[in-house]
Amino acid sequence: MKNKILILTFASCTLFNWGCTDLEEERIDEAEFGGQAETISGAIAPAYGYVSWTWRHTHYYGMQLVASDEAILPFRGGTDWFDGGKYIATHAHTITPTNDLIGDSWNELTTNISRTLAAIEVLTPLANGGDNEALGALHEMRALRAYLNMLMLDSWGMVLRKESSAELSEVLRTQEAIDYIESELLAVVDVINTNRGPGRITQAAVWGFLARLYLNAAVYRDPYGTPNFTTEDMGRVIQYTDNIINSGAFSLSPEYFDLFNDDNNGNPELIFALDQRGQLRREHSRWAYWPIAGSMFPRPEFPSADGTDGPAITSDFYQTWVDAYGAVDPAEADARFYQRNTLVPDAQLQDLANREPLLATETEDSYYCVEPTVFEMDRGILRGIQWGPRKGDDGAFLTCDGGVRIYPIQQRKGNGPDRDVGYVDHTLEVDFTNEGSLHNKGYRPSKYQFSRTSPNGNNFSSVDLVLLRLAEVYLMRAEAKLRNGDDAGALADVNIVRTSRTARPDQTPEAWTAIDLDILFRERGFELYWEGFRRGDQIRFGKYEDSWTDKTDADPNKRLFPIPQSAVDAASGIDGFLQQNPGY
Repeated sequence: MKNKILILTFASCTLFNWGCTDLEEERIDEAEFGGQAETISGAIAPAYGYVSWTWRHTHYYGMQLVASDEAILPFRGGTDWFDGGKYIATHAHTITPTNDLIGDSWNELTTNISRTLAAIEVLTPLANGGDNEALGALHEMRALRAYLNMLMLDSWGMVLRKESSAELSEVLRTQEAIDYIESELLAVVDVINTNRGPGRITQAAVWGFLARLYLNAAVYRDPYGTPNFTTEDMGRVIQYTDNIINSGAFSLSPEYFDLFNDDNNGNPELIFALDQRGQLRREHSRWAYWPIAGSMFPRPEFPSADGTDGPAITSDFYQTWVDAYGAVDPAEADARFYQRNTLVPDAQLQDLANREPLLATETEDSYYCVEPTVFEMDRGILRGIQWGPRKGDDGAFLTCDGGVRIYPIQQRKGNGPDRDVGYVDHTLEVDFTNEGSLHNKGYRPSKYQFSRTSPNGNNFSSVDLVLLRLAEVYLMRAEAKLRNGDDAGALADVNIVRTSRTARPDQTPEAWTAIDLDILFRERGFELYWEGFRRGDQIRFGKYEDSWTDKTDADPNKRLFPIPQSAVDAASGIDGFLQQNPGY
């Protein structure tokens, strides 16, 4: 069924206009364009630039994480991150249409879609007049709009089709929605640029979007039922992933965490990532600092950069690693799980559990000394006592000969009962109880590097946000092959990814000898954790109604989020008003 409505955005914009904000825009390199450079770059920059805001931790990114078994965000110490209970409800699947996390995510995404239309309206007459650069940019904006609508379809079961800002939008669902996204991507896939500057959509990115669409098409057709993965859909996944893999333009990164470092802009595994370098950088180091301990200062050269003690991984997600590697510590078995960068003597690690917090006046062997710009916190999934720089009473880091002292970190975050109680000692168990919500509870992912190029490591970052990379392409192809009965081909693709992380040979995962859907689901969790895929994976693999930490709801209606009540109310006076999703 089609409903005509307006795309609803921030309250700062009127009901009958597309979204607009006062956010500073990205800069696009005008040297890529011809005589209409300023007009073209000015058209596409607001659309590209807004994607990082859409994927902000308190918007779409956070919504995807905490709704799955991958992440949990409790009321830390009774002082931090309650935020009206929006994260708790999203994790427990007790969401209502007035949940602010859902509403903010909807607003940012619809605003982003509106910006692509604004760009399309500027570029179309230029392209029709023979400007090839405008035509190329137009192809990118159509592809970006299709990508953003696919996010809308994935989370709310609908897309918003609108070709003129003077018109109302059409709401499309199920097969109509799939057909619309497919038609937009197919319209540009053979004519879009094959090689663009960083942060721009290319032909390979469109191939990847098409593969994602067909991989999830069975869910999108019947979001509340049992997916029917057709041979035809899986064949198309294989077709478009083959295109990317066989192009030879991309290669898997030997060091897993290089994918998420300051210099990842040139990493050959990345197919589509948001360019955040130099003048292009935006307020988005949040994928790095959101889960990190609030007492951790990962960039000693920037004293204002710290963590927020936000979400942790659930014990359930950690258990998937334990199940895979048994008696072997996953930190030893899999380079994607952990990268040790601190220089902590093993003897000190073993001796800390029963000691009181260290003082700055303690002996030399209580810390080690390092240049501020050289210090790098550990990466991956952080467990136990963490080491980092410590501030004195004057707010400056404690120093040593030519550097800063790196100590076991004292728990200093918050004003609740867990302040100044010992070390930052991340424990496995984390939940919504008073004890389970303390600031140190839960293992923390440190996947993205704290940027070294920013004067404020929390608010700006040169680390590109990774939205599509080659490993995901291999895993999509593996899943399509497996669902089409090619177990051997699926196993080969999974093992290509597993055995590619060779920079630390002792931690390179061993190849699997067999594959099934459960192993593949688990493997996607290992490779793609905290990149925004887990909720969709759980739905596609039939695991979203399972129980996990502080989540027992088994209602299939919760596979889709509620449409914000403010959007439903605003559209209620329009013929064919926006209808709420079932179950809400």
